[in-house]
Amino acid sequence: MHDNSLSHTDWLKEARFGLFIHWGIYSVAARGEWVKNRERLGDGDYDPYFAHFEADLYDPSAWAREAANAGMRYFVVTTKHHDGFCLWDSQLTDYKATNTPAGRDLLRPMVEAFRAEGLKVGFYHSLLDWHHPEFPVDGFHPQRDDEASKRLNPGRDMAKYRSYLHGQVRELLTGYGKIDYIFFDFSYGPDQHPEIWGGKGREAWGSEELLALVRELQPGIVVNDRLDLPGDVTTPEQYQPAGPMPLTGSQSMWEANQTLNGTWGYDRDNYDWKPPEMLVKMLVDGVSKDGNFLLNVGPTARGEFDDQALDLLRKIGTWMHRHQEAVYGCGPAPFAPPPDCRYTAKGNRLFLHIFSWPFGHLHLSDLGGRVEFARFVHDGSEVKREEIDPAQKANTIRMGGLPPGTLTLKLPVRQPDVLVPVVELSLRL
Repeated sequence: MHDNSLSHTDWLKEARFGLFIHWGIYSVAARGEWVKNRERLGDGDYDPYFAHFEADLYDPSAWAREAANAGMRYFVVTTKHHDGFCLWDSQLTDYKATNTPAGRDLLRPMVEAFRAEGLKVGFYHSLLDWHHPEFPVDGFHPQRDDEASKRLNPGRDMAKYRSYLHGQVRELLTGYGKIDYIFFDFSYGPDQHPEIWGGKGREAWGSEELLALVRELQPGIVVNDRLDLPGDVTTPEQYQPAGPMPLTGSQSMWEANQTLNGTWGYDRDNYDWKPPEMLVKMLVDGVSKDGNFLLNVGPTARGEFDDQALDLLRKIGTWMHRHQEAVYGCGPAPFAPPPDCRYTAKGNRLFLHIFSWPFGHLHLSDLGGRVEFARFVHDGSEVKREEIDPAQKANTIRMGGLPPGTLTLKLPVRQPDVLVPVVELSLRL
């Protein structure tokens, strides 16, 4: 059942569902957030995106409303991605939103808008910086194949960059009130990525000192696992874990980071959108394995969620409006669900999420004699149930051969008109 022990991560386990936002000048390129890397772009090639980032339709209150209506309880936004561009008015660099045509701090109104909608605040911050003059070129850098750029490495001082990195984290954690979650990204030292030359891990980032700084400035903050140190939450990306994640160190939970269409930053020509029922199933699947779901939107360069993203969020929101009790505060169950179903549990309530609609009946192992009532969550209507005598032999009009302790649900032939039907089972105490 769900672990209700007191912890600074309790709010995250209760929330279960959050919004990831990848937004920066790469949205002008509209080819994803790694465009500088994939296309080996130099700073001169990338500068036009800085010069044409206007965000003239940016309305963070609209973003926050969409997230809240989708059932999300927290958000995480890219304060700085690997390209080094900063959404806030950092005093440590000129490479920031206030110096683009947008002309203002884009982070502060976002934080205020999401707080007003009741969402917890999370900051993503890249440990990498492909724009900073002291950041050495390595096997992940856009200039990794440029010999002239690599020859500059001996003159670059990682200690100076490390001081800059820590200074920016101090700005973020002292200038925007209480921050609930910080998501660092990412370490790629020899232990994690031996195939990458010049990789960087905990020593390069000064991770122990950085983590101590974070804990000092924001006691109780949740920190992820990408500093090359154990964190509070481990963050599998772009895959659904097969079961509860094996956790080490101080890690207490996990969170699947997923995209709507395979790209984090805005990608105009990417049409590989996941259908809404798949996204709901991914959310439920995670909760059934004691995990969270952080679902990403990449806003446009003008500052809007595009229509396809809005349509998906609203369809998820319709489902969450009726089924949120089967998600918030829920966790895994001590029972094995029927094929192509998932259980989530909270207290004496067991929620059966039906991924593939069967004909007529569902057979629930080990629940015979344990359920006092069953009903659909979406409309509260009763679902009839029966316990068939294990000794009964099957014939043309009656079932038989079921194992002892089986509870059978009698379902309508037609699936209810919801993305994923859910049956609530009230267990006898």
